[in-house]
Amino acid sequence: MNYDFTIVVPVYNEEDNLLRVETELLAYTKKALKKTKILFVNDGSKDKSQELIELIAHRNPEFSFISFKENRGLSAAIKAGFDYTETPLVGYIDSDLQTAPDDFNLLLQHIGDHELVTGVRANRKDSFVKNMSSTIANGIRRSFTHDGMDDTGCPLKVIKTDYAKRIPMFKGLHRFLPAMILLQNGKIKQIPVQHFPRMAGEAKFGVWNRLLGPLMDCFAYLWMKKKYINYTVAKQG
Repeated sequence: MNYDFTIVVPVYNEEDNLLRVETELLAYTKKALKKTKILFVNDGSKDKSQELIELIAHRNPEFSFISFKENRGLSAAIKAGFDYTETPLVGYIDSDLQTAPDDFNLLLQHIGDHELVTGVRANRKDSFVKNMSSTIANGIRRSFTHDGMDDTGCPLKVIKTDYAKRIPMFKGLHRFLPAMILLQNGKIKQIPVQHFPRMAGEAKFGVWNRLLGPLMDCFAYLWMKKKYINYTVAKQG
């Protein structure tokens, strides 16, 4: 079966959420604007996540998976998802489903004229501390990258796959996807999307990770930007 859009779902110890992920993403495939498949990336989970992922993939042809030998972090999981995508478009969503799969259709409406379309979480349903730390982190990142994005941490994005595959790997990558598309002379856009409280499982990052991590990653981004190679082929024979 030919698909047009792959949704990457990074998973780390999310056994309590995966059956809900199956239900909601399967329902989305029935109404998606593009023929859609789902790729789980198990980031070395220690719980029963892999067992559930294999069960889901076995009973649904729209689902497939890759599983890391050990935990490598969210950025590695997203990058691996991009690398293993074979469709023209790729997106991702967190397995906690604090964003709605149906909102992919909002992003897909704009991807034709852009290389990346990202969600902006409207009326976030997180704690005050989490919201404030994210606001500060986004401000720090925006001052370094000048990407104009208000919420790069939103786990709902659609990217043209050839651009996604050219993004180099480094920790903290997921915070800089719009900036990395701009380095490739691509066009980006942000669209307001829904946001919901976490229903099950636990958040994997604390306040310290959301503030110190982004600051350190910004310096890594500046170094990478200075060294980044970009070219356009004018003719080939």
